[in-house]
Amino acid sequence: MANPVFDRLNKQISKGDYAGFGGGSATSRQSGGGVQDSLNSQQLQDLYNQPSAGAVQMRRVTLDDVVMKTLGLFSTMVLVAAATWFYVSGLPSTSPAPMALMLAGMLGGLGIGLVIAFKKTISVPLIVLYAVLEGVLVGAISQVFERQMPGIVSTAVIATLCTFAGMLLGYKTGLIKVTDKSRRIFGMAIMGYLLFGLVNLVAAFMGVGSGFGFGGTGPLGIAISVLGVGLASYSLAIDFDSVDRAVNAQLPEKYSWLLAHGFIVTLVWLYLEILRLLARLRQ
Repeated sequence: MANPVFDRLNKQISKGDYAGFGGGSATSRQSGGGVQDSLNSQQLQDLYNQPSAGAVQMRRVTLDDVVMKTLGLFSTMVLVAAATWFYVSGLPSTSPAPMALMLAGMLGGLGIGLVIAFKKTISVPLIVLYAVLEGVLVGAISQVFERQMPGIVSTAVIATLCTFAGMLLGYKTGLIKVTDKSRRIFGMAIMGYLLFGLVNLVAAFMGVGSGFGFGGTGPLGIAISVLGVGLASYSLAIDFDSVDRAVNAQLPEKYSWLLAHGFIVTLVWLYLEILRLLARLRQ
């Protein structure tokens, strides 16, 4: 459940390797005549004949850009989740449709998310499609949990929003810090948790732990869920820091879509971890 979007972005920022309005990396643009010396006369003439960069190309990512696009994607996800919720609520409890929707949202979102994370160019339609698929997943799984444990979804939603606000406040006030060392430690922890999560997901589908996977609803299972919530929460702090770094590095405005997508990835992960923790506690 790691966030490869910000991982890739941070590597690009560190290397100065991002696409600017003039083409090439930030490092090459800062190297002055070194780049020009490597071009022949025809290439220099072609470069001279290119039109000047427009206002859109000149724009750099700002915090407002990231906030507005995050709100747009979040609203899209919520609307789709609400539609899926009401659709599933009208189905009988024996219907296989909720499980099919959950799998479609989960596997489809995973596939599209990997394409977005490793695609060299930023595709806004794919980012919007990811938000739609996550909405299907969230809506279907929320209705399934709500049927079994009334009131659990509203509690999970409030807890997710409060966690987001708390992490943002902690990051802005300096109580929660993100350093290169903490990033490395978090990266190793997240890889271990991801591998465990994949194995645990298979175990859960096989009925291990009453459908919760290893640990079930006992102390071990609750401890695993607490760890998941903790990792997802700290991932928000890393996301906040990544946005600050992107703004300071003056990345092109189009990267605000990638940053907004990264927040959706983390928020959905956090919500699902909290939902599972609450379900284990109720059991």
